[in-house]
Amino acid sequence: MMALDPEQTAEIEAARAARSETRRPSVPELEEILFEPLPVLDHGFVRVVDYMGDDAAVVQAARVSYGKGTRRVSEDRGLINYLMRHRHTTPFEMCEIKFHVKLPIFVARQWIRHRTANVNEYSARYSILDKEFYVPAPEHLAEQSSSNRQGRGTVIEGPQAEKVLALLRADSEQLYDHYLDLLNTDDAGDPIDPERPALARELARMNLSLNYYTQWYWKTDLHNLLHFLSLRADPHAQYEIRAYAEAMLDVVARWVPLCHQAFQDYRLNAAMLSAGGLAVVRRMLAGETVTQPDSGLSAREWRELMAVLGRDA
Repeated sequence: MMALDPEQTAEIEAARAARSETRRPSVPELEEILFEPLPVLDHGFVRVVDYMGDDAAVVQAARVSYGKGTRRVSEDRGLINYLMRHRHTTPFEMCEIKFHVKLPIFVARQWIRHRTANVNEYSARYSILDKEFYVPAPEHLAEQSSSNRQGRGTVIEGPQAEKVLALLRADSEQLYDHYLDLLNTDDAGDPIDPERPALARELARMNLSLNYYTQWYWKTDLHNLLHFLSLRADPHAQYEIRAYAEAMLDVVARWVPLCHQAFQDYRLNAAMLSAGGLAVVRRMLAGETVTQPDSGLSAREWRELMAVLGRDA
């Protein structure tokens, strides 16, 4: 269960209680959850701490005009759909958002591969990490996939699952105990042995496992956020990072609903065909029976195309 320390809780309550006057556009639906932590996994969260722009900002940038004028929402929707459909990116860069994210270290290492954001991470050289580590829920505990080198296969159940979960918990507990011992501190932050030196925090942290939680502030523009979500909210993405992407996708729906719908229609739930795949579809539409050997596609490409078309490979 997600937990916030008293300092974080007080900070969030103070931020939500504050009120500021502004002439800048704001989005009431997003303001409702501003600063609030949205739970992800067992101890993680995503929360919006700042944003700039809205659907109208995308439209305004595309038209290079001043203000909304008398245009109807349907016209704005049509333009945003056009921009998304034809992959025009710069108008979406006019909107920005900043998240505070609490996530397991191994998820952060996947996430940081997206090099299109400004990131500032919690420093374990300066502070002592909390005793919070991620353990998968039983339904997400699975064996290695036999067909995908970076994916999961059949869910592990029964005694085998119990053993795996017990090992994960025991190892994480022991590593944190050793971490505190290296730092010569107890759970309350007091020295264990006043006569013994504490190992530097920057060295002690290397003993912790990748399922321990870290935190960061992550700021990006809407174009790059949607690119991140197109990869990480995809069903093929690892479950743990996908859970964060899905929470952020809900934020996008509140923030820029027209862009969110266009993203759903033309990116997330759409498909791109290769030249060879398009040629196969055209042959099928012409009434020709096409099989993988005479399609010009590799076996993998053929399977992927048949999956998109909803046909058996």
